[in-house]
Amino acid sequence: MPVRNKRNIPSRYILFALTTVAILLLFFSYATGFSGGVFEEAAAYIFVPMEKGITYVSNAAAESSKDRETKAALQAENADLQSQVEKLREDNTKAKLEQEELARLRTLLELKDTYNNYQTTGAHVIAKSQSNWFNTFTIDKGTSDGIEKDMNVIAGGGLCGIVTDVGSHYAIVKAIVDDTANVSAMVVSSQDNCIVSGSLQSMTEEGTIKFSNLQDEKGTAAVGDPVVTSNISSEYVPGVLIGYLTSIEADSNNLTKSGKITPVCDFRHLSEVLVILQQKENAQ
Repeated sequence: MPVRNKRNIPSRYILFALTTVAILLLFFSYATGFSGGVFEEAAAYIFVPMEKGITYVSNAAAESSKDRETKAALQAENADLQSQVEKLREDNTKAKLEQEELARLRTLLELKDTYNNYQTTGAHVIAKSQSNWFNTFTIDKGTSDGIEKDMNVIAGGGLCGIVTDVGSHYAIVKAIVDDTANVSAMVVSSQDNCIVSGSLQSMTEEGTIKFSNLQDEKGTAAVGDPVVTSNISSEYVPGVLIGYLTSIEADSNNLTKSGKITPVCDFRHLSEVLVILQQKENAQ
């Protein structure tokens, strides 16, 4: 009789199967708590580190996800806070500007009350010359607002300048500090007349302008005395404060005196002015 050939199973398959069964038994023993001596010890040796690793990886993933959520929330909160800070900063700046404008308008109102014998109108300075001083500047009112050439302009407590050119909605003002400006003035203490002349150089160096031809025969005039526009001026209404005597010197002819005046108006920071709506010939 022919002998049948027996099918041989490769040994590697048998080893793989036995290893798999052993691992399953070990896992079963560990998971169910079955006390199996060596199996239990082997299971603990193999699966405890494995379980710790799985737990660590799981916890790390959870923490990483939580960290990302926290970071995103913090970034959103920071952006919101930055927006609030910018808004507060903007509101604070606006409030300061409004307070400064209110202070300037209050000063103008006080000036208006001081010269209440003249009819005035307020105007904003919208442009100036290219020098550091407002020696010539433009205001936002013109003929449509009753502004005419040669009307006097006051600000900061006293005389500022005179209108030299005017359009429908603007006017150009020459300040008394301009090199070409000349004002017939009077020293209040002595009642003597003088000529006040603009000087940008003197303003830049000392914050003063010049005066000359003061006939102070009695020597009454002194440093600190107020100087106002005089009645004999052909362009400026009388009695408007110009400034205060800063220095006085006798001229070489020993008949007249000259010196310097500190203007009462701040010619570096003009924002609002008052225009006197009366010209000299109509202001007597």
